[in-house]
Amino acid sequence: MAVQPVRLFGDPVLRTRAAEVVDFDKELRNLVRDLAETMTHDGGAGLAAPQLGISLRVFVYRGDDPSGEHPIGHLVNPVVEVVGEETQDGPEGCLSIPGLAWDCRRHLQVVARGWNQHGEPVEVHGTQRLARVIQHETDHLDGVLFIDRLDPQTRKHAMREIRQAHWFGAVPPVVKLSPHPLLGKVR
Repeated sequence: MAVQPVRLFGDPVLRTRAAEVVDFDKELRNLVRDLAETMTHDGGAGLAAPQLGISLRVFVYRGDDPSGEHPIGHLVNPVVEVVGEETQDGPEGCLSIPGLAWDCRRHLQVVARGWNQHGEPVEVHGTQRLARVIQHETDHLDGVLFIDRLDPQTRKHAMREIRQAHWFGAVPPVVKLSPHPLLGKVR
């Protein structure tokens, strides 16, 4: 298994817009695998590359299947389009803010377009839970956390709970540089 430590609230990588993926190579496939294994291990509904300290526009998610299965999917360089005006309120949490959740408003339906790990086009239609996950993970790629979307009173309460969490202020994990080229340069 390639389970990786998840970056926690306060880590600057979570507030930085991730770079577009330009190389659909073995390293990208390894990243997708690590994301999926870490998400599964930690019991998440989704996980974005910045949460592993890798500032690339990639995320994995648990899909919804009418049979009750939850297949794991992924999107590279996603673009999300809202479908309709309906919104939903519901509890939302984040592996980067462990053990805490608050009600957050999201669009009820979205369509996400991007690529898979092999560079082939992908389109995902999400409603309810899957729409929430797609929006949450795409926000991560833009440096936005779900607490930014809470109403002011709830956000104030959330920040108080975060500051009281046992993990808050913990020493951030060692930064692991990505082997993926960023903006044409290898770091």
